[in-house]
Amino acid sequence: MKNKFLLPLSAVLFSAILFSCATGSGVKKSEAYPEFYGENPPASILIMPPINKTNNVDAKDYFYYTLPAALANYGYYVYPALLSMNTLQENSAYDAELFLEGNVTRFKKNFGADLLLFTTITEWQKHPVGGHVDVTVEYALRSTTTGEFVYRRTGTFDCDTSFKTGLSGGGILGLVGLLADTVGTAVKTAATDYTTVARCCNYLTLSDIPYGKYSPGFGNDGESMSGVNPIKTSAKVSGVSD
Repeated sequence: MKNKFLLPLSAVLFSAILFSCATGSGVKKSEAYPEFYGENPPASILIMPPINKTNNVDAKDYFYYTLPAALANYGYYVYPALLSMNTLQENSAYDAELFLEGNVTRFKKNFGADLLLFTTITEWQKHPVGGHVDVTVEYALRSTTTGEFVYRRTGTFDCDTSFKTGLSGGGILGLVGLLADTVGTAVKTAATDYTTVARCCNYLTLSDIPYGKYSPGFGNDGESMSGVNPIKTSAKVSGVSD
């Protein structure tokens, strides 16, 4: 049965776009990310296993499989997640921390990947009492040719899962309303799907990446202004999904 408390993606897209319009870095994308606009711009990305610095042992797997679609939407060939994970494990390359600053040319030779995506999860938790699901992830793209980091951003997404009955006032009615709000918030928070929240955080933070060669927008966004870093936004679970 599908989760009935999924965050509508359209609400998040609007939130992210609104935030980006309100603030900016003051630097053009072609200046912020020059490696994407040279003679041989990167076209393929290998996603490394996420680095999990939280107490949520499942965060790594939850998050890893939400990443390919986000990158593909921007016009890059992304190596299939399941196949990549198996190959990395077989070649003793499952621990991404070993390669965050180490030699990465082997991934160009063995996979043909132009870029490696490293992600570090620093926050991944639900707050039933306050009615929030918070995710903070650091994203870094590293060239397998030069070893340089060509894209770094940190995204924090605060999903508001509070529940309000609308009952207020003093006396029994007010107490009933308060109890219903507390219980409803806890249930709604628990039911909110981490996968959906992760997808929203991906869209938010990766929205600044220049378009890849498989996108119609390729080569046309160099004059656009790059976004702020780190970026933070929030949205409320306001709809019901079948």
